[in-house]
Amino acid sequence: MRRPVAVWLFAVTFMLWVMIVLGGATRSWGSGLSIMEWAPVTGILPPLSHAEWERLFGLYQRIPQYKLVNDGFGLAGFQHIFWLEWTHRLWGRLIGLAVLLPLLVFWRQGQIDRRLGWRLLGLFCLGGLQGAVGWFMVASGFMADSIAVSAYRLVIHLSLALVLFAAMLWTALSVAARAPVRLAGWRPMRAALRAATLLLVLTIVAGGFVAGTKAGFTYNSFPLMDGRLVPAGYAALHPLWRNWFENIPAVQFDHRVLATLSLAALSIIGLLGIARAPTPWLRRRFGGLLAAVLTQYSLGVVTLLAVVPPLLGTLHQAVAMIVLAAALATLHGLRGAR
Repeated sequence: MRRPVAVWLFAVTFMLWVMIVLGGATRSWGSGLSIMEWAPVTGILPPLSHAEWERLFGLYQRIPQYKLVNDGFGLAGFQHIFWLEWTHRLWGRLIGLAVLLPLLVFWRQGQIDRRLGWRLLGLFCLGGLQGAVGWFMVASGFMADSIAVSAYRLVIHLSLALVLFAAMLWTALSVAARAPVRLAGWRPMRAALRAATLLLVLTIVAGGFVAGTKAGFTYNSFPLMDGRLVPAGYAALHPLWRNWFENIPAVQFDHRVLATLSLAALSIIGLLGIARAPTPWLRRRFGGLLAAVLTQYSLGVVTLLAVVPPLLGTLHQAVAMIVLAAALATLHGLRGAR
């Protein structure tokens, strides 16, 4: 009886991953500000007439991004960036339906208990809040002289997406799992992996500031930054904490350091886990974690050296979520550590 529920939750988790990838794509291709209205219900339909297209294009022409970046690209250019943002918003609505409707059916049929039902209902409400946070983020791009959204609001939106993705994946793993395997002597490994996973989350959040400040378009060399280990101007802003979120040299340097620490921690854990795992399925989880983090770090370097082409930037964000999923799946497998 638990299998249909587990399949449903894993499907929703996959939809959340696609949603995060679409969010990265809208940012990479500059589509995020193309829809000037927040219409949770009526916005499900795209423009159905030429007059409606002209109206929406007229709204877009009023914001600084059009005047400073896309002036004169015409209705066809507007349609090109519109469809990606519209797909991103439509996918969010579909996720809401994919959570709520099966939840009501399974709950009525008695296939989920009260505790799980309330947890999933809470995640559904959190998803609705994410939609509002998304509009809060987009609105920051309409301000005078602004050609992109606020980096702070972008990171809030990304962080909430991480919470939703992680919570749904953990719930799906819990529903699908059998009784935890007793793993004597594995408690230090579980603690180390938990700390490394938190470091990974911090790295992803720091990547959000890299994206929000467009820090990836400078210092396109590796491992040094313009021939220096620590870039010039790291602490140019005052107070000091502003550099970590607003100063391009510091933002990119911090992301590099955090990514390297994540790579080292997760690689060591992955290798030790492969060597010590008592069961094949646990060994596969450690192996998947090791492969994912090595792929992501290599992809990050390639993306930087290539000056962040949209496709590589989007792929980098997609694989980051795969690394997080691999870390959570491995951590869930260690819940029986003693």
